[in-house]
Amino acid sequence: MFVSTIEMRRNLNTMLSAGLLLLTIPVELYGIPPHEDVARVARFVANQCDWASMATISTHEPVQGQPFSNAFSTSDGPLGFGTGVPYMYLTRMEISVQDLKVNPQASMSMSLAQTDYCKDKLYDPQDPLCAHIIFSGSVVEVNDTEAIFAKNALFSRHPEMVEWPADHNWFFAKMNISMVWVLDYFGGVKKVTREDYFKASPYKKCH
Repeated sequence: MFVSTIEMRRNLNTMLSAGLLLLTIPVELYGIPPHEDVARVARFVANQCDWASMATISTHEPVQGQPFSNAFSTSDGPLGFGTGVPYMYLTRMEISVQDLKVNPQASMSMSLAQTDYCKDKLYDPQDPLCAHIIFSGSVVEVNDTEAIFAKNALFSRHPEMVEWPADHNWFFAKMNISMVWVLDYFGGVKKVTREDYFKASPYKKCH
């Protein structure tokens, strides 16, 4: 029986409300948006990637005050149904999280080089055709209903998280995006506003 996209989204919302494990949608059903649709490309990359490099302003000697980049597992929701919001599972014991306590501003980058897309196309990670995005913004803790969504989104794509030590006092957080930078084609980086980013629909079924 054919299930429409609207029905699939309703089912997803039902699962979220029940706190059930998220299911993923086969990525093969979808293709990367055209490079002219910059906001859609950004949403596509954010949903396809399940980790990011995040730079904070270090509070630790001997590099205090300098940019400090670190890798974090992320999820904006299941493949095919991303929200565009990168969620993270953090502990205050972590060095970059300690930076964020002093200054929550951060920059986060994701690239399709993290997926099979660029490898299959024989694109070098620095090739503009190997689409990558940079988020500017701040990292904030999430609570209540949003924390439930973050938990389901992260644990479904990073099942190992379930077993991480409870005494590390983990919490859910998100990148509160203020600006998006996209490099997915020749001609230089393109800027996408927060509003345009969240209005964009990343996926269109290939025919």
